[in-house]
Amino acid sequence: VIYYVTDEAQQGQYIRMFKENDMNAVILDSDIDSSFIAQLESRNEHYEFKRIDADVTGALKEEISEEDAKAALDSLTDLFKKAVGKEELQIQVEKLKDASVAAVMTVSEEGHRMADMMRQYNMDGMNLDSFMGPETLTLNLSNNLVDYLLNHADGEHTSLFAQQIYDLAKIANHPLKPEEMTAFVQRSNEIMTLLTK
Repeated sequence: VIYYVTDEAQQGQYIRMFKENDMNAVILDSDIDSSFIAQLESRNEHYEFKRIDADVTGALKEEISEEDAKAALDSLTDLFKKAVGKEELQIQVEKLKDASVAAVMTVSEEGHRMADMMRQYNMDGMNLDSFMGPETLTLNLSNNLVDYLLNHADGEHTSLFAQQIYDLAKIANHPLKPEEMTAFVQRSNEIMTLLTK
């Protein structure tokens, strides 16, 4: 697999995680044509190109028992789908090696390629989210905040924290829409106010 970066600033969290695990990714200073990538892959079965944020590769994860993962997934899926109001949101749980990261957002390589193709044909006016496919939020069971949510699903501020984790993961994957950014800033202020009490 050849991982590539399309936006160093936007994908900085993923780049850091790769570096800390001695993994490499190609940093592109301009867009790469999806058709060209597909042609390279079809000509050589050993080539597979993936954006650095298309999935959470095994090298970034630690082992977790299926039983623990299932129990955590059931609890956190309900919590996050209710908190962010997205039934279609896909949730995964992993133990990432980097405990400072609460969650990462991934969108499939196919979804990225379809959206890129639509942009190349000047279809920016369309809702490109529909071409991206479902978002997958991978929650890090090594993170203290995720552990808190897992153990305080009915807490007073649990929904607020879940929304913030979701938006932070989304920001590290792609820009928020104006209304999402407004809600994120207001929620950040609310959380900081809670810390002063």
